[in-house]
Parts: sequence; C-alpha cells; structure tokens
Amino acid sequence: MQSTFILIVIFVYFAVLMLISWLTSRKGSGNDTFFRANKSSKWYVVAIAMVGTSISGVTFVSVPGMVRNLDMSYMQMVFGFFFGYLVIAYVLLPLYYRLNLTTIYGYLDQRYGSKSYKTGAWFFLISKIVGAAARLYLVAFILQTLVFDAWGIPFVVTVIGIILVIWLYSHKSGIKTIIWTDWLQTILFITALILIVWQIAVRLNLDLSGVVTTISNSPHSRIFIFDDWASTQNFFKQFFSGMFITIVMTGLDQDQMQKNLTIRTLKDAQKNVVSYGLAFAPINFLFLCLGVLLITYAGQNGIVLPEVSDNILPVIASEYLGQTVLGIFVVGIVAAAFSSADSALTALTTSFCVDILNMKAVSQTKAQEQKDIRTRRMVHVGVSASFVLIILLIEAIGSDSIITAIYKLASYTYGPLLGLYVFGLYSKVKPVDRWVPYVAIAAPVLCFIIEMVMQQLFSYQVGYELLLMNGLFTGLGLWMVSHVKKGGKGEWTIDNGK
Repeated sequence: MQSTFILIVIFVYFAVLMLISWLTSRKGSGNDTFFRANKSSKWYVVAIAMVGTSISGVTFVSVPGMVRNLDMSYMQMVFGFFFGYLVIAYVLLPLYYRLNLTTIYGYLDQRYGSKSYKTGAWFFLISKIVGAAARLYLVAFILQTLVFDAWGIPFVVTVIGIILVIWLYSHKSGIKTIIWTDWLQTILFITALILIVWQIAVRLNLDLSGVVTTISNSPHSRIFIFDDWASTQNFFKQFFSGMFITIVMTGLDQDQMQKNLTIRTLKDAQKNVVSYGLAFAPINFLFLCLGVLLITYAGQNGIVLPEVSDNILPVIASEYLGQTVLGIFVVGIVAAAFSSADSALTALTTSFCVDILNMKAVSQTKAQEQKDIRTRRMVHVGVSASFVLIILLIEAIGSDSIITAIYKLASYTYGPLLGLYVFGLYSKVKPVDRWVPYVAIAAPVLCFIIEMVMQQLFSYQVGYELLLMNGLFTGLGLWMVSHVKKGGKGEWTIDNGK
C-alpha cells in the first residue's frame, strides 16, 4: 500500500514536469534556446530556480542527519556562502557578461589559450558528472528502498527510469525548460520542508515557542566552534571554505552559472545572485532545526536511529510519521533532487557541445543548425548514460555521508579552476598554454600527498581548506610556467609562450 501511494505521488509529479516541458518547447527547441533560453529569462524566476539547483536531494537528507555528529556547526559554512555569492555577483558576473559567453570557460580561451580552455572544461565535466550522479544516487536509493524493492525491481532499472524521465522533459528546450521546472521544484521542496517540521512539532506537542525552546536547549544546537584548530569544524576553516566553495562550485561552475547567463542584463543577473544567496541561510538553518527535532522525537519515542546519518530522515518519515508526512517527504526529496540533476544534465550537455565540440549557440546556416541540434541530442543521451553508470558505481562503493564526499571531491577538482581564474584575473602574466594541463593535474596530486602526510605524521585532519591549497598550488604552477621578459626603457612585456 505504501509503495503504491508513493508511486502515484511520483507519477503525478512527473506528469506536471512533462506539461511544463511541452509549454516551454512550443516556441522553439534550437541550440540558442537549449543553451541560453534566448537570453530572455526574468531574474526573479531564475533566483527561485537557482535555490533548487543549489539545494539538492542530498541537502534534504544529509543536512538534517549531520546534526547527530556535528550539531548545527554546518551553519558556519553557510554564513560563508553569502560572501562567496557577493564575489560572484560583483567580480565574476561582470566578466562573463562583458565577454558575452555561452559557457563561462570561454574566458580561459581568451586569457590563456585553447589548451587551458579545454582543461578547465574537462575539469568541470568530470567534477559535475560525478557530483551530480552522487546527489541523484541518494534519491534513487531512497526510492528503491521505499517503493521498488517491494516489487522486486532491480536498482539498475530504477536508476535508468529516473534518468529517462529527466531526459524526456529536458532534451528539447534545455535550460529554458529547466528554469521553470526548477522554479516549481524549489517551491515544492521548501513547502515540503516546512510541512515536515510542522508535523514533527505537532507530534512533539510543541507550538512555535516550544519549538524554539526545544532547539535552543538541545545539546545539538551548537553552531560555533572556535577552540579546536585541528578540527575540520573550526569556525574559520568552515567559514572561509564555505565562501570559496561557493565561488568555485557556483561562480566557476557552468551548471550554476548557465541560468544566470540567460538573463538579459548584468544588473538583473546581480539581483538574482544576491537574492538567492540571501535565501540559503534561513533554508539551511531550517534543515538543521529539522535534524534537532528528529533526534528529539526519536529520543522521546525510543526510536533507534540508523547508523548512517543520511538515513535518519527517510527512516523516521517512512516508518513513524504516517502516509501524509511520507507523501510530503517524497515530493520534497524528488523535487530537490530533480532540480539539481536536470540542471546538471543540461549544463554538461552545453559544456561538451560548446567547449569540447566548438558548437555555436546560433549556427550560420539552417543546415548547420539542424546538424548541431542532432549532435546536441546525441550528447544529451551520452551524458544521461554516463549518469547511470556512475550511479551504479557509487552504489557498489557506498558512502556514509554523500554531502561530505561531494565537498571533498570539489576540493580536488574545482581547486585548479579556482587557481586558473584567480591567476587570470589578478595577474598580467600569461603562462605557456601547453603546460597548463600538467599544472592543473599536478596541483590536486600534490594536495593528496600533503593530506596523507599531515594525517600520518601530525594527526591533522585536512578539511575544506584543501580547496584553497589546491588553488594556491595551481597559481604557483602557472607562475612557474610563465614567461616574462624585460623590454626597452625598463618596461615589462609578456611573452605568451606559444
């Protein structure tokens, strides 16, 4: 009965997404529509959609689960997020709009050269496809447990079905459709979050003041950690890591920036970034409050919490709170997951077509346009198939906390992008283009060695500061492979090394 109920909820939800896809693709499904939504998006619609893109199904289950082991210290990182969004709005966006980019990695081509450009694009492609698949894996696993195991359907079939649905509503109009589906999904998952908190409070016999008192008196309500410098949860590590993770995972990420680049003017795009940047603190705080309430509810009712933190919310919602809460939970987690995965699928297709295949958003001839559309659709299918393979690999490996694994991966893969952009923006030196790929690979390898040495010799846990180290080593490597020679009259000129 429970599995049938969930399936009905999901079916209705998917039908709504397909309706949005049909409505948004009626006026065109060319590459300019797929890549840039014809530069016609409204900033306030994009702002709401961006919240859904950034807060995935992983956030929906991992952040409440974090509270058991890390209290509410995740807020330290969330506070850093906002300052990262200010850097994106007033440093990176003006650059992207001035260059009129379809993908943000076109900047690397103009600043360094073609090999650097391809290197940046490939780092994004690898980082995003693994990270997005990890986020989607968690939702596929939950749906498999709640629904499809009861019917004997293999996990691989569940994964293929989920990816197929995302492909169906995104393959025609791409980012134009995604903006509106993510707008809806953001509203749905925030509504679901509020309703679940309310339902837990009702079962605890708490009014609003009682909820505030319960959370503030909980031993898990601790937010700030200043006294332990060796801890990965130290405030300064968390705050600055949050700031720089936002810069690289949003400002240097085609998935996150593609929606921004569909807005016609820079001023409106900046309004969008600041607006959704402000929304992250209250939303994440509410997720953490939910975590405290879940632990309190479990304690009062003698519920043994699962060993894996990511399973706390799914287990309590599915086994102890009734079908109403279960339906709300399913809608919330599916909305959060799909708003992240569909955007990633579109961005990966866009980046591969534009950055790797050198495809233009607007083709010069009708014949070329039809050829490019066929190629884009083939790439879209290929990326979808890659999602399936990576999710199955993650299933074979397993992970306790997916969100921690994603941030760790980002520290290695986005670090070179951070170094490339900071070096490009704040130096006038031009590295030898052909050596840049080697620098970008060497930096994360060196960081991995340092992390192992620090752990073995000093018992020091390298946290998200790994991202900063990675960017620093990339910048130093770029400086080492640069050629600067002195010209006449004491002036310095740049030798591009080509």
